[in-house]
Amino acid sequence: MPWTREQLAARAAHELQNGFYVNLGIGIPTLVANYIPEDMHIVLHSENGMLGVGPFPLESEVDPDLINAGKQTVTELSYTSYFDSAMSFAMIRGGHIDLAILGAMQVAENGDLANWMVPGKLVKGMGGAMDLVAGVKRIVVVMEHNAKDGEAKLVKQCSLPLTGAGVVDKIITDLGEFEFRANGLELIALAPGVELEEIKQKTEAAYTVAKDLEKAAA
Repeated sequence: MPWTREQLAARAAHELQNGFYVNLGIGIPTLVANYIPEDMHIVLHSENGMLGVGPFPLESEVDPDLINAGKQTVTELSYTSYFDSAMSFAMIRGGHIDLAILGAMQVAENGDLANWMVPGKLVKGMGGAMDLVAGVKRIVVVMEHNAKDGEAKLVKQCSLPLTGAGVVDKIITDLGEFEFRANGLELIALAPGVELEEIKQKTEAAYTVAKDLEKAAA
């Protein structure tokens, strides 16, 4: 049984380490904030000038001026600080963010990432992903294994405009988990009930299977 969006977020939260400064992308990555362990101090960074992003507000707490990069309302914490977008991007470009968890439309077998636009479709802004993949220490992608039309999203070569070349460290999909290692892309975990043959049929990219492959319990 493939992992749900919530299970994907919980799985991605295993990438967090105490003291990390973390940027979460739009969509499933945003849900990772719900799975930060209570005994772990994580500072969430947003490109639009907020460091120390709090959880989603109750209806009575909504402040329309407090939003994350996905335009969702958020709350502030006792240590939250605010600054302009130039300072926010300086933090990214200066290598001060430890981890970014992003969504993707395509990831290639060499670690190329495409996640910002589809040619011919309206793009309101390219966001901060290009800076994030260039300046953040570790990039983890969380996404559905295949597009809605069934097309592979783990591909040999991205056909969509690149966000960054060779920038992805790990990919977590609803079917399994992959990591880029010295020998290339490697399948390291399977979702409950997912077999190697299903991964093979739904993946265009070349990969190897780890000797210590994890099979998640149902």
